[in-house]
Formats: sequence, C-alpha cells, structure tokens
Amino acid sequence: QVQLVESGGRLVQAGGSLRLSCVASGDSFSMYAGAWFRQVPGKEREFVAAIDWNGGSTAYADSVKGRFTISRDNRKNTVYLQMNSLEPDDTAVYLCAAGSIWVKVTTTDPYDYWGQGTQVTVSS
Repeated sequence: QVQLVESGGRLVQAGGSLRLSCVASGDSFSMYAGAWFRQVPGKEREFVAAIDWNGGSTAYADSVKGRFTISRDNRKNTVYLQMNSLEPDDTAVYLCAAGSIWVKVTTTDPYDYWGQGTQVTVSS
C-alpha cells in the first residue's frame, strides 16, 4: 500500500554533509511514523532516527546524536535525513521505513514498509 524510495546517497569526504530523501507513494504518508535504518555487510540492521506523524517527536541512535537530523514534509510525502560531520563508520546502505504506531521505534518491529536503500560512502 505504501512504496518508499530513497535518494541522495553518494560518495562524500569525512567531515562532510549529505541529505537523504525518502519519498512515499500509494497510501497517505502523513499517518505514518518515518524512520531511517542503515545496514553494513556482516552486521545487523541498525536504527538511525525516527520521526512521528507530525514531526512533534523524534528519536536518534546514540551514535548519530548531534550529527544527524530527521525531518519530514507531509505535503511532499517526504522524510529527510540531514547528515553532518560524516565519518567512515557512517558508510552503509541507508533504508527508509514507515510504521503506523509510535512504539519501540528503535527496533524494526513497528515498521510495515521499507525502501530498497541508498548507498552512502564516506572516504577517509
């Protein structure tokens, strides 16, 4: 019912910035919480950030607090991830997710829909 497409991933230098976008289509996205996860080969999918339906509540992984900012524009059915002070350890495939309830948002359990991911590579 909801399709998510990420974009904006590319090669960047350590210390640089990047903005990822997740565009939703199909069902109304304004009723869903949005989130970003990232995944590296050989590691579990890692929570990055989440935002509730109207942007009033956010959650961040400790590893990205102070560096990353999640936001959304429901008029554009889009969730963003602003990434600053990037480090090589941030290199991963970043995936967008959407869920209908704001509970246990740092796990994969609440999310009903997932995008295919966009590659972010940070050079040292």
